[in-house]
Amino acid sequence: MDYYLIHTTYPILFVSVFARQLCLPVPAILFLLSGGALAGSGKLSYSGILFVAVLGCVLADLVWFEAGRLRGKQVLRLLCAFAPDPSYCIRKARTVFARRGLRLLLIAKFIPGLDGICPPLAGMAGASRTGFIAYDAAGSSLWAGVYITCGFIFAKELDRVAQYTSVFANALILIFGIPLLLFFVWKIVLLLRMIRLLRSWQITPDLLKTRLAAGEKLAIIDLLRFEEDPQDVTAIPGAVRLDPLEIRQKRRIVMHAGLDLILIAARRIAS
Repeated sequence: MDYYLIHTTYPILFVSVFARQLCLPVPAILFLLSGGALAGSGKLSYSGILFVAVLGCVLADLVWFEAGRLRGKQVLRLLCAFAPDPSYCIRKARTVFARRGLRLLLIAKFIPGLDGICPPLAGMAGASRTGFIAYDAAGSSLWAGVYITCGFIFAKELDRVAQYTSVFANALILIFGIPLLLFFVWKIVLLLRMIRLLRSWQITPDLLKTRLAAGEKLAIIDLLRFEEDPQDVTAIPGAVRLDPLEIRQKRRIVMHAGLDLILIAARRIAS
């Protein structure tokens, strides 16, 4: 906690909150807590801390809002890329936002995952910029105010907890941090390998049409129904539609000999 007390200033608070809302790994909450502690000792202004925190939130969220307006589907795929089921992540987020609308911004920052995906969803839904800024500023004020107030009230307790925690910090990093880092690197390697393999196995729609017309033995699995805009999808004759989650949950898929499997995705066809 001492580190954050020393380094917390208004510009640092703004940058840390702005970076966090852009989904960068910056400990903005710790800076808000330390800012509240400094406000309690009279070294910073409570209203000043709240203002720069809200400003950082709104400006960063506005970037995602405009990105959602311009490239909504691509942005959602990017934000849901590391979810266990990206298609479900997109569908669930759109359903929740459609039911709650801009009011969801009032509590979104308290819910991990929902915070980052709400601004682009608002842009995709065609919400007004003024309405978005108003609701986002209100939600940002609630979120930042909670942590600043906690730092303001419990400054001494937070510092004492930080001192005790620092004793075990190195052990926690060795026990949990390194294995998690190795696991993350391993998942990235698997993802890159899969992307490389899929690129070499793509088939064009024209070639698929030719092979179907020639009567070749093909098994076509259509995943388009489960993307984020199923109403715009045209079914492929003879294709079997499956939820991508069903395929991920199966350890093994048994096929007849001599049958080629083709997966129909949103933009590419993988053979």
